[in-house]
Amino acid sequence: MQDIFDDLYTSSKNNHKFSRLMDIVIAKNNILLAYRTIKINKGAKTPGTDKKTIAYLKQLTEEELVNLVRSELVDYKPRAIRRVNIPKANGKTRPLGIPTVLDRLIQQAIKQVIEPICEAKFYAHSYGFRPLRSTKHAIARTAFLVNKVKYHYAVDIDIKGFFDNVDHRVLLKQLWNMGIQDRRLLKVIHKMLKTPIRGMGIPNCGTPQGGILSPLLANVVLNDLDWWIANQWEHIPTQNEYSTDGYKRRCLRKSTKLKEGFIVRYADDFKVLTKDYQMAKKWFYGVKGYLKDRLKLEISPEKSKIINLRKKKSDFLGFTIRAIPKSKKWICMTGISEKKKKEIKIEAKRKIIALQKSPTSQNAMKYNSYILGIHNYFRIATNVHPELSKIDYQLSKFLYNRMRLISKRGYPTRAAPLYKKFYRLTYKTYLIDGVYLFPLKDVQMKVLMSYSQKLTLYSQLGRDLLEHKNLTNMVYSQIKKLLQSNIGQRSTEYADNRSSRYSMVMGKCEVLGTFLYVDEMHCHHYVPKYLGGTDAFENLRIIHKFVHFLIHSTEMQTIRKYSRLIQPTDKQWKKINQYRKKCNLVEITL
Repeated sequence: MQDIFDDLYTSSKNNHKFSRLMDIVIAKNNILLAYRTIKINKGAKTPGTDKKTIAYLKQLTEEELVNLVRSELVDYKPRAIRRVNIPKANGKTRPLGIPTVLDRLIQQAIKQVIEPICEAKFYAHSYGFRPLRSTKHAIARTAFLVNKVKYHYAVDIDIKGFFDNVDHRVLLKQLWNMGIQDRRLLKVIHKMLKTPIRGMGIPNCGTPQGGILSPLLANVVLNDLDWWIANQWEHIPTQNEYSTDGYKRRCLRKSTKLKEGFIVRYADDFKVLTKDYQMAKKWFYGVKGYLKDRLKLEISPEKSKIINLRKKKSDFLGFTIRAIPKSKKWICMTGISEKKKKEIKIEAKRKIIALQKSPTSQNAMKYNSYILGIHNYFRIATNVHPELSKIDYQLSKFLYNRMRLISKRGYPTRAAPLYKKFYRLTYKTYLIDGVYLFPLKDVQMKVLMSYSQKLTLYSQLGRDLLEHKNLTNMVYSQIKKLLQSNIGQRSTEYADNRSSRYSMVMGKCEVLGTFLYVDEMHCHHYVPKYLGGTDAFENLRIIHKFVHFLIHSTEMQTIRKYSRLIQPTDKQWKKINQYRKKCNLVEITL
């Protein structure tokens, strides 16, 4: 499907209109890709109101699955959504809507087709729920505006119950204006928005949190706001041609009284940066009016405010933003918000108590996974080390009282390769069932880089850049998942060496050379354990699960199936047969 998605993206960039999108949605390859995508999600095993999970779809043949989706979309009637309340760190709950597994599959199939079209139209500096973008890019953009553009006033707007109050008619009109003008598809999306919620009835507005399509549709709604703000200053049309955007803005600043400002948005969390209080007031009331009049959304008066970053901190995505004086200029200093600090302490204590009750390597690795996640998320903050050191100190007595009977605190003398990769050996820590706990205060600030707008999943150039730029961060996030995964009766040595091996090969399959997410990765023993192999680092190989099936399979039907799926080259077949030889299996010749 990649060529089709690339073509949709390019055509959308050129302002083409799309009136036959349903033909692509119900294409066999698109449906099978949607199935594969939802199959590896954690929510695949969560039942909807019909009590069916991904196991129901797994038992169908490819033709049966494709025909089922196509027949459903002839006269689409989505089944009721199951509503659950997810606990939040502050003690409150967040409502989550869970569609049936078949409706999730249909939503994924639609998302795959309309996302390239929407991506081509989205504003450059919205970062939430978009491919390749994350919170760190939103923080990097904010820091750039404070440091380089010298905007020290932040207009913080909080939309009241955004996901529950999206106007359906406004949303469908925005999709039409983006070029999605297939009436059959828009009718299906409208029915999805009107899906009844069990116990609550048919919603008049909103996009259910938990639906696969909801985050993309939420971005479509607020994309209008992004461009309205951008067209007030950043992209305002002018009669004269200017050599650079910076020169254009300098000329406009001298000759006009336009309000300067840039928006940085992550989903419904956004702020407008500007240069002084008077402009900030204009932006505040302008954005408030636009949200109410054009998008039918209200703001929360108590949470929406104007902040002088030279005097106060502004919270954004769990970080604090502040402008501080340094060397006769103002620079951006970022830290961890008070709310996030409380959440970190609460969750850390919960995991420490779990360790005290059951001091196993599995629980130790879950604790380490949590600490690694905290470090990975907040290491872009300029003040991350002193703030996490303070939290570490506040937790030290709590940790000592619960670890003193089951472990001793000391320097890691036999630290595993993964520990050495991320942490220094000069911090004392605890050893639990052969696993050293990661020290919370041992974190180094990572230099923040802005998002490269050339990166995209929908062009060959964008994918080539991605291969080099984002690999390290993807490996980091997948190692966190490895540490959380359940290894059953496997040894601690196996669990630790598996993560280390994955890190060493940068997450790439040692046969195919492609990047592997945890859900599609298997760890192979080069010399099988039943032939005397061990869990040693040098005896493990990180490979794609389909490659693993080929290595161990003895049935020709199975071999043909997986060889069709991955289509190994002659060089890759040679390596597969080398692995089979170590397992005392005959070579594969097709």
